[in-house]
Amino acid sequence: MKFYGSSDLSLEIAASVFAALGSEQRLSVLRCLVRAGDSGLSIGKLGERTGVTGSTLTHHMKILTHAGLVTQKKQGRSIICAALAYDAVRQLSDFLLLECCADSSQPHTCDEHG
Repeated sequence: MKFYGSSDLSLEIAASVFAALGSEQRLSVLRCLVRAGDSGLSIGKLGERTGVTGSTLTHHMKILTHAGLVTQKKQGRSIICAALAYDAVRQLSDFLLLECCADSSQPHTCDEHG
């Protein structure tokens, strides 16, 4: 899944991305890649840091890549994984908070949420 402007984020896309993040191991992998920054990590180093290795890591990376949260690129003999999650996470947050307190009888409560 690819992300578009936050106003274009459909319920279907948001659900798909939240589903991709619904695994502790995938969330751990994504957090590790976010910590690594733009340079990313080799698949081996990512496995070492997260404790997720082999076919399990490959499976999780496929799901995270499909959700548009990470990239993988070949660099020499290594596969480098990097997070794309920065904008995606903001879009998910915007999606959840877009109509914050819209149906509330106390419209001032939105100030409490940012």
